[in-house]
Amino acid sequence: MTETSHLRIPHGGYVLVGDGRGARLLRNEGHARHLSLQLQHRFEAPPNPPTRAQGTDRPPRVRQGEHRSAIEQTYWHDRAEQVFAGEVAATLGRLADAIPALVVIAPPRMLAQLRQAMPDRLKPAILAEIDKDLAKLSVEEIQHRLGPT
Repeated sequence: MTETSHLRIPHGGYVLVGDGRGARLLRNEGHARHLSLQLQHRFEAPPNPPTRAQGTDRPPRVRQGEHRSAIEQTYWHDRAEQVFAGEVAATLGRLADAIPALVVIAPPRMLAQLRQAMPDRLKPAILAEIDKDLAKLSVEEIQHRLGPT
């Protein structure tokens, strides 16, 4: 869902806003028509050094008969984002009984990783998945973007 003007987050509903480096879990303390988002939890990904500092070896090669070919290089940043998405989803899974409604907002790749890692018991609570990068915005700006126009 990309249109947010018809989105109604009930009182006590949650909004997860994040990217591959961090995420915030916000709770609506207001009403569906008058949001009042409050920070409940902040997730921080561990530092992720440049790829050149993580994998200094050349990709290994395999021999198949007379032919040799390289194995695809590991993309450490992608792997770190997958691990981070799994950690966020696991924490949300532990809180699933306390989350009546959830809106997930993340850039497309992170949104896909969160969707894949999300526990099945939390999926019915998801009201919307919004593929936007709002992670650097303040809580007030996020609230304004989600509120009715």
